Amino acid sequence: MLKIEAILGENDVMAISEELKKIGIGGLTVTKVRGRGKRPAPEIHASKGSEIFVPQFTEKYFITAIIPDAREDEVVKIIKDNGRIGKIFVSQVLRAVDIASDAEGEETVM
Repeated sequence: MLKIEAILGENDVMAISEELKKIGIGGLTVTKVRGRGKRPAPEIHASKGSEIFVPQFTEKYFITAIIPDAREDEVVKIIKDNGRIGKIFVSQVLRAVDIASDAEGEETVM
């Protein structure tokens, strides 16, 4: 099993989620986070436009999904095709256990 994590600079979550549903990837965790990347944050005009503030961090979206090994290329392609800016990270999952059913391995994500 693999853990796919994507940090998106823009809210492309719904498009990615819908495409993942079409291929049978149902489990998805989405978190709204704040962070800093290569691109500078957009300026904010304060005090009736007389002051300009550049925030240190901007809003980002963090998606996590646990998938079978065989679906890696398909899932990465969906995120790349539907996300406009961000990064994708892929890592191995050593063990997964379903608390309710006590199932282990890929059964927990199918």
